[in-house]
Amino acid sequence: MSKTVNIPIGPVHPALKEPVRFTIEVEGEKVVGADYEVGYVHRGIEWAGMRQNPIKTIHLSERICGICAFCHPLCFVQAIEEIGDVEVPERAEYIRVITAELERIHSHMLWAGVAAHEIGFDSILNLTWNIREKVMDIVEYITGNRVTYGMLQIGGVRRNITEKQYPKIREATQYYRELLDKIEDVFLRDPTIRMRSRDVGILTKKRALELCAVGPTARASGVPKDVRQDFPYIAYPDLDVKAIMPEEPIGDVYDRIFVRIREIGQSADIIEQCLDQMEPGPILAEQNVAKLLADLQNFEGEAVGRAEAPRGEVFHYVRMNKNEAPLSWKARAPTYNNVQTWPDMIVGEELADVPIIVASIDPCVSCTDRVTLIKDGKEEIVTGEQLHKLSVLKTKRVMRR
Repeated sequence: MSKTVNIPIGPVHPALKEPVRFTIEVEGEKVVGADYEVGYVHRGIEWAGMRQNPIKTIHLSERICGICAFCHPLCFVQAIEEIGDVEVPERAEYIRVITAELERIHSHMLWAGVAAHEIGFDSILNLTWNIREKVMDIVEYITGNRVTYGMLQIGGVRRNITEKQYPKIREATQYYRELLDKIEDVFLRDPTIRMRSRDVGILTKKRALELCAVGPTARASGVPKDVRQDFPYIAYPDLDVKAIMPEEPIGDVYDRIFVRIREIGQSADIIEQCLDQMEPGPILAEQNVAKLLADLQNFEGEAVGRAEAPRGEVFHYVRMNKNEAPLSWKARAPTYNNVQTWPDMIVGEELADVPIIVASIDPCVSCTDRVTLIKDGKEEIVTGEQLHKLSVLKTKRVMRR
């Protein structure tokens, strides 16, 4: 008679870079059941953003995710611009694309290192993160920052990319093009990595559609979903962008590696297109910040800004009501969709493969976490004052212990 055992993983665990809890049911070494629980790092960013003016909220939205520090504020400013019918200068739109694609290269290189670490190849982690330094240097060269860029403003961008900077940017894109074959050699042709990733953590196309998977997770399963292609925004309508997918997608960990590695080369090509097509011109619709703040207080309506973040579609819903602060702001990150695919991927696999399967969707738990208070079977809204009071009481209880 077979017996199953429940193995708790997390919320704090060496294989997990953020707090998330798994309950894995195993029979021997085979996983026969899996469940997950998020909600450990809710920070109240949306609540804070609805209590200050939108320009301040841009910088707050950058901190939703340290890796997607451009895509989140991009969605936020797009929504504000649609509400106020703000016409963004063409050059600013191209600069936004360049920054977004540099961020994609950075994110995918970072993920490749984490994936190697989960399999047990720390030498490859060191290799990929060393390669990643080049894109971080370029991001700092353009924006002045390595992580939170401070690049966006409602109506454009805060910093120009001058022609004197073009050669250094081209040098970086060429650097990644030349290295692409080596990166593919390491991740796609190495027999050990192939054995650990091929036919592991499969998400079928049918289930990817049913679970609304997005980004590389969806594309690896054969779903040609990419916001840059399907609903082009900023300067993407003028650029050659097509969703990257494996020729014969299985939807396993290997295919998810394939999509991200190939997208590094695609991002380099898109940046080159921008440098070739970008015309001189202004980078802001309104230079005077005081006037922009005054104009924002007359904005009324609602809109959604959407973008293809490195992990998939992200969108921000914003509602303005002729007030200094947004009346409503809701951010939905791609991990919010993709975590639902975990049980499908994990069940039926070996226990040792759980870390790389979990990492294969490139999860960002801090982007995803939300709080809902359930009392007596009903949802209850908690005010800021009540939340603060509860936090103080909890701290006192912890200190007494």
